[in-house]
Amino acid sequence: MSELSMFDVLGPNMIGPSSSHTAGACRIGKVGNKMCKGDISHVRFLLHGSFSQTYKGHGTDRALVGGILGFDPDDERIVESFAIAKALGIKFEFLKADLGDVHSNTVKIEIQKSSGEIVEVMGSSIGGGNIVITRINGLDLEFTGEYFTLVVPHMDRPGIVTKVTAALAKHEINIAFMKVYRHNRGKEAFMIIESDNVVDQLTMDEIRSLDGVVNTYSINLK
Repeated sequence: MSELSMFDVLGPNMIGPSSSHTAGACRIGKVGNKMCKGDISHVRFLLHGSFSQTYKGHGTDRALVGGILGFDPDDERIVESFAIAKALGIKFEFLKADLGDVHSNTVKIEIQKSSGEIVEVMGSSIGGGNIVITRINGLDLEFTGEYFTLVVPHMDRPGIVTKVTAALAKHEINIAFMKVYRHNRGKEAFMIIESDNVVDQLTMDEIRSLDGVVNTYSINLK
């Protein structure tokens, strides 16, 4: 049986009545913000289960939009997130959806960038403000944001993982956990690297320049 932290018991500092429906929702939205690097034109929130039933009354809708704007759960601007998004020209909509056999507090976020590119993030709020991201751009994966997280889309080729980890070691980034997910052999894959310290921009740029690396995304929910 895993031990509970004080954060699990007491919940986070946050705006809104429910850590599952506001703090967790905001964090999932913030992952979406990081995965499109703030380039947001239009957002669709597909709400599953409990999220779909209570999203207005519990402030889940405002928390999700706040997260998409890059706000933390305790940011007082969440209350005005709709107005702020509209002022920035960001369109958004909420739809009820059956996302299958997933946690009741699950949302799939479809973000359209200014280029027209669609970025998809799916995650669940599992209590106490904690989240699990379960899918990015159609690829099933898993990370929680508990650690500093580096997401590295890359081509599935020999040697790329070694080059990425060597770059991290060079810049004294200590890896806590690392997993590689892929659609098919030789196609695009994702490295999920959770570290004890933040991966700085210089290191990210170096990794992004490696042959076979598609992009880098830094996710810091602390």
